[in-house]
Amino acid sequence: MEKAVPILPAEDLAIARVFYLEGLGFHVTFEATEDGHSGLLGIARGGLEITLDSPMRGHGREACVALHVDDVDRYYQEWVSKVVVQRGPKDEDWGARTFDLLDPSGNTLFVMGPVTGT
Repeated sequence: MEKAVPILPAEDLAIARVFYLEGLGFHVTFEATEDGHSGLLGIARGGLEITLDSPMRGHGREACVALHVDDVDRYYQEWVSKVVVQRGPKDEDWGARTFDLLDPSGNTLFVMGPVTGT
């Protein structure tokens, strides 16, 4: 199976670990770090996969990744009490239901899925 896995910059892997694991329910798939604060951290939740890279020099900052999910409102309800959500769910004119949040390094997580009629 072919797939693309986004690599997001992280200021500090320890802070990113708490946000993604405790806040969003991801788990670690791999980790390459000597000090817990810099290096690479692979995370996953179901079919969602992300690699976090600190300090990721030479690449863009404040990245954006779209997370395609089956039920936007379920993710929103789970995450809104654990992390700061930038914008709550809304139905887009182009046919998707979306919300977004920022991770501790300023990366946007754009959550999108089908319009459910809620």
